[in-house]
Amino acid sequence: MVVSRFDSWTRDLGIRLRGSRPLDRDKLQAPCITRDPCGRYRLFYTAVGPAKPFSKCQGYILSAVSEDGLDFHKEEGIRIAPQPELRHISRRVLVPSVTRCADGRWRMYFEARGPAEEPTVICSAISEDMLNWHYEEGIRFQTFGSLGGPRFLPLGDGCGRLYCWTKKETGNAVVRAITSDGLNFQIEPSCRFAQERTEFDSLGVTAAEVILPTESDDNYTMVYSEWQNVPPGTKVPVHPCNDTDADGAGSSENFAAASIASDIAGYRSRIYTATSRDGLLWNRGTCIIDGAGYGREGVDAVHAEDMSLIRLDDGRYRMYYAACDTDGNWCVASAVTTT
Repeated sequence: MVVSRFDSWTRDLGIRLRGSRPLDRDKLQAPCITRDPCGRYRLFYTAVGPAKPFSKCQGYILSAVSEDGLDFHKEEGIRIAPQPELRHISRRVLVPSVTRCADGRWRMYFEARGPAEEPTVICSAISEDMLNWHYEEGIRFQTFGSLGGPRFLPLGDGCGRLYCWTKKETGNAVVRAITSDGLNFQIEPSCRFAQERTEFDSLGVTAAEVILPTESDDNYTMVYSEWQNVPPGTKVPVHPCNDTDADGAGSSENFAAASIASDIAGYRSRIYTATSRDGLLWNRGTCIIDGAGYGREGVDAVHAEDMSLIRLDDGRYRMYYAACDTDGNWCVASAVTTT
C-alpha cells in the first residue's frame, strides 16, 4: 500500500456550519470551499428550509465567508436555485464545485435534479463576484443514467477534468470527463479501483476529489466518500428525490424529514484516500474519516461525505465535509492534514 501525505487527518474542533435560518434550517450538506477575490475563505453549500423559493423546490446553493477558514458568517440570499421551467433542473441543485476561469470570472458546476424519473445531470453557472451567479444554458455533462457529486480539477490554459459518480449495477463508480473551454466535456475512461469492495463501501462513491502529482510526490491522490448499505432485511423509507409519487415532497420540513429518515435508516458513509500512478488505476489507501457509529457521539457518527479540499498557506490541507450525527442532524465539519 502506498503511503500518502493525505492519509493522516485531525478533526478541527466544533462545527463550521449548521442550519440556523429559514433558508437552511431543515437540512444542510455538500460543501465546496474556495478563496474569494479578497482572499477570504468562501464556503458554498446545499440547503433547504421554509424560505425556499417555490413549493416543489428541494434544495439550492448558499454561501458563507470566513477570515480564518474556521469561523464562518452566512451571506444573505441564494447563490443558485433550481429552474422550475427546465425539467432537468426543476427540483434541486446541489454539490457545488467552483473554479476560476481564464477570463477572471468564476464557474460553478453542480448536480441538477428534476422529477424522480429524470436522470440527474451536471450543469453550471458563471459569476464575476462569487455572489451573483447566472445559470448557463444547457447541460455540461450527462451519461445514459444518473450522475452527480461533481468535483472540478483545473489543468491550466482553460482545460480541466470533471470527476462525478455514476450509477452502475454494482454501485456508484467514478467517471471523468475532460474540457478545453469549461463548457463542452468529453467522457474519458472511468477510474478503476484495484481492490475489491468491502461491506463498508458496498454502495459506492458519492464524491471524489483528485490532487495532481507534485515534485515531491509523483502519485495522483484521490480523496473520496463512499456509502455502506443497510443491514440485510432493513426496511428503508423511500428518499423523496426517488419517489415518483411524491410531487415535490410538500414543505421543506417534510422533504428534509423524509430525506433524513432515509439517511439514517442504517446507511453509513466514510471518507477514504487512494493513490494512482496514471490517474486511471487506483490503489486504495486508508479510511481517514470514520464516525463512531449509530448511538455514539460525534457530529460525523453516521455520515462523512461530499468533501472539499483547500491548500493552506503553511502547506497543509483542510477538508470540509458533510457530517451527520446519530440523530440525523446534518452539518459541515472540517479536518486538517497532520503532516
